[in-house]
Amino acid sequence: MLDQLKRRELITLLGSAAALWPLTVGAQQSGTLIRLGVLGPPLNNPPAIAQYQAFRTQLGELGFREGQKFAIDYRGLDDPRGSFVVAAELVRSQPDLIVTIGPETSLQAVVRASGSAPVVMIAVNFDPLALGYIEGLARPGGNITGLVFQQLELAQKQVELLTETFPDKTRLALLFDTQSADQFGAAEAAAKALNLQAQALRLENPPYDFDAAFRSVASGRAQMLLVLSSPFFLPHQAQIVGLANAQRLPSMFIAKHWAQAGGLMAYGADFPIIYRRAADYAVKILKGAKPADLPVERATKFELVVNLKTAKTIGIELPTAILLRADEVIE
Repeated sequence: MLDQLKRRELITLLGSAAALWPLTVGAQQSGTLIRLGVLGPPLNNPPAIAQYQAFRTQLGELGFREGQKFAIDYRGLDDPRGSFVVAAELVRSQPDLIVTIGPETSLQAVVRASGSAPVVMIAVNFDPLALGYIEGLARPGGNITGLVFQQLELAQKQVELLTETFPDKTRLALLFDTQSADQFGAAEAAAKALNLQAQALRLENPPYDFDAAFRSVASGRAQMLLVLSSPFFLPHQAQIVGLANAQRLPSMFIAKHWAQAGGLMAYGADFPIIYRRAADYAVKILKGAKPADLPVERATKFELVVNLKTAKTIGIELPTAILLRADEVIE
């Protein structure tokens, strides 16, 4: 939450920043180095690296290649000094544009640093309109625009897909942490509506003890598992998938890369597309468009991926109807 900035004060601040934006365009037109700052998830795992590469590739295809009077300064949210310190450093380097990726902390830290640079956000699991960062989706105002994606909206669908795939199973374990507490609430409500017994497995104080969590899954006699979204889960993707499969537990994950890593099923947004769209926004702004005039987009492409190889390994037969509905079947 924006602890000290009221909605009106925030909009005033962002509007002031937007007023300075034409000065940045003029500096770019003089032929000086264009600098793009990024504050996002740590690039310490293959999915995060692939998504960031999709962003860089799209920038390059649109004429902004690193080394050709264009530089990217990437800072990770895992920096032990904290996101606010990192954002302040990023703002002091005077980038022409800042891209924020991830939970509210990323955008909040950049706004608190009071920079005048325009911002393209990939807002994950928070509502920038409700929190006062933008005035509206169609016309965001100020100096912030970009894309919004909320796993909360998909939690119900993920539970429904599990029950459709395994209608004879009634005990569902939900793996989550503080970052995904809202998703857990939505998933638990969906489970109860479908007459499922929900087992809450909340992980706290990273680094997490996933072995202990899955011992709880076993002792609770869970028949299905839904792993919710957290940046602290992704670096341990192989371990989580391995533990689920070792228990022969039908599992649902939140994005395609989990199924590619051996997870049984995944339903979620196509993240590379989101990253490429963020690059489109960045290029428009670097070429002179005002963030205030670029509508904020919501993620619209979602995909169901099933891993048939994993199904065979853990001794599960997936219904034909689910295989036909899947956007991708990994064999």
